[in-house]
Formats: sequence, structure tokens, C-alpha cells
Amino acid sequence: MAGEELVELKFRLADGTDIGPSKYSPATTVASLKEKILAQWPEDKENCPNTIQDVKLINGGKILENNSTVADCRLQVGELPDGVITMHVVLRLPLLNKSNEKQQDDSRKKSSCLCTIL
Repeated sequence: MAGEELVELKFRLADGTDIGPSKYSPATTVASLKEKILAQWPEDKENCPNTIQDVKLINGGKILENNSTVADCRLQVGELPDGVITMHVVLRLPLLNKSNEKQQDDSRKKSSCLCTIL
């Protein structure tokens, strides 16, 4: 759209480092923001998301839905005009290792002998 103002966003990771700031159109979806975060994820970080489903964006205490836009996410109170908006990034990494370990423990329990030798 002609004449629309770009919104400047930065993304704060759990360890306090930032990705950005960069300017985005108000029509940009949260899913697109997450894709950009994945592309710009610092290589030196221990935990790295694989898909946008592994990433949650939080702004103003609200988890942002993938289909909402930057315009939908802007807070009307407390934001300074022409200021950088900070969105917090939370990872939701799969816990497959723990569930696999539990399944293995359960299978060991099922296959173990319950005999008692006196």
C-alpha cells in the first residue's frame, strides 16, 4: 500500500540477545516474521528452532497467532511513535527425548521378569 508507515521491530531471545531491528509492513504476518527469525537465528546459539511452529512471539504479554499481522499486534498504549517495538521470542522445542526415554523405561518394565526367588 502506498503511504503506509513501516513498523520497526526487534526480536529479543531468552538470553537477552536481539535479532534486528528491521522495518516491516503493517500487513506482514506473524508467520512471515517467524520465518525471518529462523533465517537470522544466531549460529552460536545452543537451541535452534527448526520450523515456525517451534517459535512463539510475545508482544505486550500476548502470544501472537501466525495469521495475525503486524498491524493487529501493535499496542496502542505505551508505544512511542517511530520507536522500535520489541517482541519476545520463546522456543517450543519438541521433548522427544524425554518421551522416548519414558517409552523405553515402560517397555523395560513390561518385559522384565516379576519372579521372586526364595
